[in-house]
Amino acid sequence: MLLLYNVGLRLYLLFIYIASFFNTKAKLWLKGRQQIIKSENSSIWFHFASLGEFEQGRPVLEQLRQQRPNKKIVITFFSPSGYEIRKNTPLADAVYYLPLDSAKNAKKFIDTINPELAVFTKYEYWYYYFDALHERNVPLYIISGIFRPGQVFFKWYGGLYCKMLGFVSHFFVQDEQSKQLLQNINITNVTVSGDTRFDRVWANAQQPKALPEIAEFTNGGKVFIAGSTWPEDEKLLAGLVKDYPSWKFIIAPHEISEDKISSLINMLPTNTIKYSQLTTHHSPLTTQILIIDNIGMLSSLYQYGHIAYIGGGFGSGIHNTLEAAAFGLPVIFGPNYSKFKEARDIITIKAGFSIANKSELEGAVDTLINDEQFYAYAHKQIKKYVEEHTGATYTIIEHININNR
Repeated sequence: MLLLYNVGLRLYLLFIYIASFFNTKAKLWLKGRQQIIKSENSSIWFHFASLGEFEQGRPVLEQLRQQRPNKKIVITFFSPSGYEIRKNTPLADAVYYLPLDSAKNAKKFIDTINPELAVFTKYEYWYYYFDALHERNVPLYIISGIFRPGQVFFKWYGGLYCKMLGFVSHFFVQDEQSKQLLQNINITNVTVSGDTRFDRVWANAQQPKALPEIAEFTNGGKVFIAGSTWPEDEKLLAGLVKDYPSWKFIIAPHEISEDKISSLINMLPTNTIKYSQLTTHHSPLTTQILIIDNIGMLSSLYQYGHIAYIGGGFGSGIHNTLEAAAFGLPVIFGPNYSKFKEARDIITIKAGFSIANKSELEGAVDTLINDEQFYAYAHKQIKKYVEEHTGATYTIIEHININNR
């Protein structure tokens, strides 16, 4: 099985190499791994797959940074979408791409940064890195972990992946199902802590970053915000604008390349402007649609909204619903949401809608806009849901402090 794992990694590297000739992300992925990694006498190592996992694990990172101000913090990312945006974060002393998993790379990297403990968020299970940490008796924590019956860990052929799980010192999982699945394969070092994303989005909603240009654009009116959208989402959203001329629409696409933004603008009415065209001195109040052509604003945008549409549900899965939910925005998303517990919960408490086509989207929006009683209920329920699920960070930090004094 280890042979197949190694072959799979080499094939992945070959695929990235070929893709790098025409794909910017692939090129960054390769180039970034040529960086020189600085030697540390001792450090705390956080690894994140991408930007979403960084935001998810950020509350734990911030707490450890605050509690251990003299300790070096090293962050690694697997994906360019995380590294390129957070490579200068003040929360870390060093930020790197994670070298491709191999016995040689894992030994060299861990010998160089000398972690006294390691924290991985939600996903990312790398055999050689986990094995190297285990051999050195370095505590390894998985936080905000989530497990499902269909994952390779629970298949008859998942022996190598089960072995990886055995290298983990403690799992902090989001729900009881995850704990039970791990216990079924004799892994008992598990705590149901919940999801640290709730702590992150709740803290953000209590003290959101002010965006003066957005406030001027919205001008105190009703605002529909579509976050992390893909072309399939945008085709549906384009028709809504004409139906609600008194509403402002803000669309933050998942991909913001020039051609993607141009394609989106071509779908929409002419009264559309890009964020990069706004200034605090000139905000066209007659413009109905604003396209966000940068990354990093979305979590603060929701403070100006009343209804949110979350993209990705017509692809591999929806993006972050909780950032909008923390501000009390009822959410709408596509049909592919079953892997996301919070989305299932939001449907259950009737604070959001899953839609599969244009007519269902129109029906959901019509209900939220015209049924004031329902809107008030959904607004209250979704905000309450987020607040009631905070606290995972405290549970994790308490355990780490007790076991690493």
